[in-house]
Order: sequence, then structure tokens, then C-alpha cells
Amino acid sequence: QEVIDGKLDAHFVVDIFQTGSGTSTNMNANEVIANRAIEILGGKVGSRSPVHPNDHVNMGQSSNDVIPSAIRMAALALIERELLPALEELHGTLSEKARAFDDVIKIGRTHLQDATPVRLGQEFSGYARQVALSIERISGVKRSLAELPLGGTAVGTGLNAHPEFARRVIAAMAEETQLPFVEAENHFEAQGAADALVEAGAALKTVAVSLIKIGNDIRFLASGPRCGIGELKMPAVQPGSSIMPGKVNPVIVESLIMACAHVIGADTTLTLSGQLGYFELNLMLPVMAYNLHSSIEILAASARNFSRKCVAGLEADRKRCAELVEQSLALVTPLAPVIGYDAAAEIAKESYRTGKTVRELARERKILPESELEEILDLRPMTEPGIHKKQK
Repeated sequence: QEVIDGKLDAHFVVDIFQTGSGTSTNMNANEVIANRAIEILGGKVGSRSPVHPNDHVNMGQSSNDVIPSAIRMAALALIERELLPALEELHGTLSEKARAFDDVIKIGRTHLQDATPVRLGQEFSGYARQVALSIERISGVKRSLAELPLGGTAVGTGLNAHPEFARRVIAAMAEETQLPFVEAENHFEAQGAADALVEAGAALKTVAVSLIKIGNDIRFLASGPRCGIGELKMPAVQPGSSIMPGKVNPVIVESLIMACAHVIGADTTLTLSGQLGYFELNLMLPVMAYNLHSSIEILAASARNFSRKCVAGLEADRKRCAELVEQSLALVTPLAPVIGYDAAAEIAKESYRTGKTVRELARERKILPESELEEILDLRPMTEPGIHKKQK
């Protein structure tokens, strides 16, 4: 318990980059536990009596089953207690903004060019769905992480371990942690391969990619304040420039994107490491542990920070959104089914050439009765499915 509480952290001195099985770390733990037990029993530290690091602390175990088990346990605990709650919080915040912005009509953008109108709330509903799917993907790896190789000892056969050792110990750990740990169905797979860790890394990478997309959209929509898109107002967190007074940068989004880039890089390490399992043992376990656990922690902290310090404080600049959507050449799109593609294209070209809006030119040309024109160029229906049919 003292080890779990971190009271003996100073005695764990082994580096991440060590033997590929993690034996150095395992023996470090065995020796710390043995010596602390000796100390409590009134013996001499370092005497290896009456508690021996191998004969007693490591009884029925091998680094080859303990280390991969510990990696999976820690990963599952971090996912359940840190990452999933952070993503659920972010999903809730994005969903709230989707509802709040549902009446804000703005210009859509495809290929970074003006497209047909969309509601700001619709865009945020897409972001919320990305996070909801991220939660599903992360939840999907819990089953494989819950399977523990413990009990396989050196090569998966269970030599020198009591036949019931793994089942009893894993059941006790599941009860203690309230996590669904079970004994691996096949110890040779669980120790010879690290596919569960690679799978988890891939899910984390996908979440990181989603968060980068969301963050990028938000910071571009908030660009400005005068010479950018400016459809969103982002909360100011800190002064943005050491030389330009009054400048405010999207620092929370930038920190999120950097964290996600780190996670994507860590996934590459996990992928390469997963390939280096020779016969009955993977030889990259410590670096896999480091990259997997740090990725979970970084994503959780970043998602929580993004939700609380950026998304929660976002506001729509309704006036700016209305100005931009009215100027868009894409407003000719609902006219095309009524006046024909070529006629609509001609209006778009003249609008671009003269600077007049599509609405102004349509009125000047009197292509349709005013009532029908207003109906066709009503922005809200343009954000919903349907085709305006030409009147007889």
C-alpha cells in the first residue's frame, strides 16, 4: 500500500529505457517491497531475510507476465478514471453549444471556399458526435486491456506458479480496483504479443485526430478579431504576444493540438514496438508502457482543459455570421433548380465581378416575383434537406 501511495517513489530508480521485458523495473519493485517488509519486521535492510525479493515477493511470478499485466491494469484504470470522464465532459460542453448556436446561420466552407449555408449549431453537433464516437472507440479497447497475462510466468506455461494463483489474484485485484480484470484466455498470445496495447494506441490516435480537427475548426472560426473569419468569439486566457500589445492567441487550442500530435507520435512507437515480440516475449514493454500511459494522461488533461477553458466560453458573433452568409456567392445554389444552372452561374459571376450580393442582383434582374425570391433565399430552409420546386 505504501508503494501505491507513492511513499517509496524515491527508491524506484530504474530508467524507462532498459531491458525490453521490464525485468529491471520488476526487480526494483521486488527489492523495495522486500526491504520495506524487512524494515517493518525489525530486520536489516539489504539482508534479504526474513523476506526475500525473489523467493517471497516474486513467488509464482515472472517479469514476463507481471509487467504486461501491470501495463494493462494501469492503462485500463487511467481510461476509466481519467480519459473517459474527460471526453464525456467535452461531449457535454460541445452538445450544449450545439443547442445554443442552433439558430445561428453561417456560411459553410468546403475546400476552404464559400459553400451553402449551415447552422453553427449543426457544426457543433458534428463535433459532439466525433467525441461521442471517440468515447465508443476508447470503450471498445477496455475488454482486451482487462485480459491479464498473470500466471503465465516465463513463457506462458505457468511453470513455478500454483494452478489457481492467477485466478485468485486477478479476482482480488478486480474487487480491489472495481475494474473488470480477468485471466487471459491464452497466455501465449497475451505474453508473446502486445496487440492489446497497439489496439489501445490506435484508438487514442483516432481520438487525437478528431480533437485536432475540432480545435482547428474552432480556432479558424475565431480568427481575427478584425481581419479574420471572426464568426466565433474565443475566451481570452492570457496575453498572446510579447511584442504586439492587446493580441490574444488561441493558446488552449494550440496546447490541445500539440498534445494530440504527441499522442499520434506515441502511437507510431507503439506500432513499431508491437512488432518486436519474438516468440514468447515482447522486448519493448517499458517504452510501450510509457507511451501508452502518457498518451492517456495527456489526452485526458487536454480534453478537460479544452472543454473548460475554451469551448465553455465560446460565443457566436451573430452579426458577423449574418454579414458573411449574405455576401456568399453560394446563395445562387437554391436558385439553380428554379432558373437553371447556367442562369444561376451567371448571377454568381456578376456578383463576384460587381461586389453586389446574389439577392441584390436577383432583384435587379427580376428573375422571380419578390415573394418567391424571398422564399427561395430564406436562409433557414437552406440548412435543411429539400429542393425548392419551380412554380408552373
